[in-house]
Amino acid sequence: MSTTGNAAGGATAGPGTAPSARFSGAQQRLLAFASLIVLVIGFSLASPNFLQTANILSILQATSVNGVLAVAATLVIITGGIDLSVGTLMTFCAVIAGTVLTKWGMPLPLGILAALAAGTVSGLCSGSFIAKLKVPPFIATLGMMLILKGLSLVISGTRPIYFNSTPGFTDIAQGSIIGWVLPEVPIPNGVLVLFGVALIAHFILRRTILGRFTFALGSNEEAVRLSGVDTDRWKIAVYALAGGICGVAGLLIASRLNSAQPALGQGYELDAIAAVVIGGTSLSGGRGTIVGTLIGALIISVLANGLRILSVAQEWQTVVTGAIIILAVYTDMLRRRRV
Repeated sequence: MSTTGNAAGGATAGPGTAPSARFSGAQQRLLAFASLIVLVIGFSLASPNFLQTANILSILQATSVNGVLAVAATLVIITGGIDLSVGTLMTFCAVIAGTVLTKWGMPLPLGILAALAAGTVSGLCSGSFIAKLKVPPFIATLGMMLILKGLSLVISGTRPIYFNSTPGFTDIAQGSIIGWVLPEVPIPNGVLVLFGVALIAHFILRRTILGRFTFALGSNEEAVRLSGVDTDRWKIAVYALAGGICGVAGLLIASRLNSAQPALGQGYELDAIAAVVIGGTSLSGGRGTIVGTLIGALIISVLANGLRILSVAQEWQTVVTGAIIILAVYTDMLRRRRV
């Protein structure tokens, strides 16, 4: 088991991380946070509409969906894998919730459980393809992306499913528990869900055996396997957990739109992975934090919102986001050379 401990200790966020690795990881998160502050100040100076309460709430609402997906992607990427299906899985879970609640007429709690179960089972399938059948993560999750996209269209009949007859569903993302107590601070429930998911994921990574093996798999999977650990089981568990988190994102986006849009979802995985990379998680695995991912998700949302306010064309927004991703990956490469 000592081999496993050493492997886990090689991760930036692991308990036994070397001081130089911890410092360089902290530097990248600090750089990301500083970039977020610079963006906020820059857009505030460029447009008086940026810091309006309604716009800030809009940024937070947009971050809630991408942030939850990014948390799921973080868990997978730390293992050294990748998941291209998070966007379509989100949509699939929304469609499942819509089917259970509107077509079958089930109570709201059952619709929520159905979405979470659908996400978990889908993640379990992806993890099994990768761990048991030895299909490369890129190919396995690309295949799952297409499967889930097709299933969403089949189950919904290619038509949106609306939640007008489901009381309380829109409150999942658009309501504001805080607003009931403090009307001047109507932070949407979706934002609270995001931070709740982030806290749970952070606890799992830092305080549980699943978190320890998540980092160990990304640091040196072969060493973990030689120490007698069933690496396949832990890898499947990580993908299943990530799938369940995508189920939460599905509920959030369906609540926000008051509908399950079966054609929606493809492309969300790019924003999620971008948030993870910008936040300092290494694409080679073994290193990353949930805090960094949240900062990355906020940077993506602030950047998109600010450019939109400045009337920058959508295509140029995409160009800027791509350039930032390349810069973030290059920074990670430089950091790994130094450690």
